[in-house]
Amino acid sequence: MTTALASSSTHTAAVARLGHALSDPTRAGVLLALREGAAYPADLAEALGVSRQAMSNHLACLRGCGLVESVPDGRRSSYRLADRHLAPALDMLMRVTLIVEPDCCSGEGCTC
Repeated sequence: MTTALASSSTHTAAVARLGHALSDPTRAGVLLALREGAAYPADLAEALGVSRQAMSNHLACLRGCGLVESVPDGRRSSYRLADRHLAPALDMLMRVTLIVEPDCCSGEGCTC
């Protein structure tokens, strides 16, 4: 028998923030890229195929969610995951196998 960890409203809010971050493919890509270590916004933008302005907006969202932090580096800043537990948690999420209904989430009006 396993004992579930008790969750508080703080835990619920943290999981909701992570869910919000992962709900966008670019933000999810940023988090997955940062598992390897800090990166510059321009490099992330290039790797993920988005504009630098779009990357700036995504990084601002992830900072607001408390998931990434800016690391000053001279006149530039790089970004890294804000908590050391996040990289292994993302690794574990990548191991989850989902059974997806073929017609589910096929467009903007997804109700899954």
